[in-house]
Amino acid sequence: MSTRTAVLAGATGLVGSHLLTRLLADPRYTRVTVLTRRPLTLTHAQLDIRHVDFAHLDDAGVPASDDFYCTLGTTIKKAGSQDAFRTVDQHYTVAVARSAHRAGARRVALCSAVGADPAARTFYLRVKGDTEREIASLGYEQAEIFRPSLLLGPRAEKRPGERAMTALAPLVTPLLVGPLRPYRPVTADRLAAAMVASLATAAPGTRVHTHRAITELAAR
Repeated sequence: MSTRTAVLAGATGLVGSHLLTRLLADPRYTRVTVLTRRPLTLTHAQLDIRHVDFAHLDDAGVPASDDFYCTLGTTIKKAGSQDAFRTVDQHYTVAVARSAHRAGARRVALCSAVGADPAARTFYLRVKGDTEREIASLGYEQAEIFRPSLLLGPRAEKRPGERAMTALAPLVTPLLVGPLRPYRPVTADRLAAAMVASLATAAPGTRVHTHRAITELAAR
């Protein structure tokens, strides 16, 4: 079995925490480096924690790796403004992805959002679309972009709107068929499993995954 190293940005979030658990349990990875702004108390023989300021990131702070995983993200409410939201979700994400690529990473798995499009009517989806476009232009040999809809799982922060949608998910999900299938909710752990599986086999090119592909990848 080949051995690899990975860099993960966003490990303290809902998807990122599940992704970190899966990466550390994967025998293919001999080292997993986490780039984080917030404290992370987890200890593991393969884990390398680096506290960074994404606003002043330099290439020296991002070690060489084979694979780069990114789940950085916030909300407009938490960020405080649309400009601050774009700074985190787009500019920080692209900056760290660029540094990881310069350090040697050749494959990237990015958590985006269903409906992401630079020409989308909503600001949130335009930012996600702009981010995807920039990531795809960085020169990675393999780019796997994930567009989940509602993410299910316990969050440390309170999001009343998401709690209400989560409660309705069992009733609404069966109705989301055909062109509406990409809007089916998915658990954070399943998404994390799909992201790891997407880089398990070298497959040059850029791919976008919505609900069906996420489910299929997670089942591998």
